[in-house]
Amino acid sequence: MDPLDKFKQNQREGWAHFAPLEAITTPPAAQLVKYARVKAGDGVLDVGCGTGVVAVTAARLGAMVTGLDLTPELLERARENATIANVSIDFHEGDVEKLPFDADEFDVVLSQYGHMFAPRPDAAIAEMLRVLRPGGTIAFSTWPPEMMVGRFFILAAAYAPPPPPGVSSPAKWGDPNIVRERLGDQVKDLRFDRATMTVPVLSPQHQLASAERIGPMRKLVDMLSGGDPSRLAAFRREYEALVSEYIQDNVIHQHYLMTRATKI
Repeated sequence: MDPLDKFKQNQREGWAHFAPLEAITTPPAAQLVKYARVKAGDGVLDVGCGTGVVAVTAARLGAMVTGLDLTPELLERARENATIANVSIDFHEGDVEKLPFDADEFDVVLSQYGHMFAPRPDAAIAEMLRVLRPGGTIAFSTWPPEMMVGRFFILAAAYAPPPPPGVSSPAKWGDPNIVRERLGDQVKDLRFDRATMTVPVLSPQHQLASAERIGPMRKLVDMLSGGDPSRLAAFRREYEALVSEYIQDNVIHQHYLMTRATKI
């Protein structure tokens, strides 16, 4: 298998266990939809839609929503969420680096912590802008490299096998300078804002136990479990120490970056 295809396959398998996190990603979904100024009648694409929290939020406002994700298990949950909410959403299994949509098809393109995991940022952003009509809005939420989740990406990379050549860290999407460079001269009215996701947690150890059952960290821990036990123990110590910096009154405060721009 091509190294990039294998990399995406591993991502797909890791994200299959993400659904339990939808409860904490639901409030930021409303913030992103509001930030993007989604309104009734808008054609909206939710890239990396996961369990559909952004897509459902936009659809409840009367937008005509399409959701796309790499992981079938998450799409199954997204369809269930749409059914419960009594909204109609067109969900697709697919890759942000090769969107199965026409040019200029959408009024708004959104991504909540989704497109940032595409291995080739230039391909992902080119596709997102291709399907967005001129004058349309692109908006996304990402994790700054200096804050908790961004620092976790850097920590995990130190313990994981090296990715294929050319694969970029998702943490870079949280740096406004890099985002500005990647969007380039294809947009105007570029704006950045910060927000905070809160996660109730009883202790750093509880957070570790939860995180090890979800998403890519599950695959990382499985990989480390098959090797040197001291390496897994070291990773767990570093993760607990990192989380400890962000816990206050049994709540983790995870700061994130919101980006919005208009396609020229």
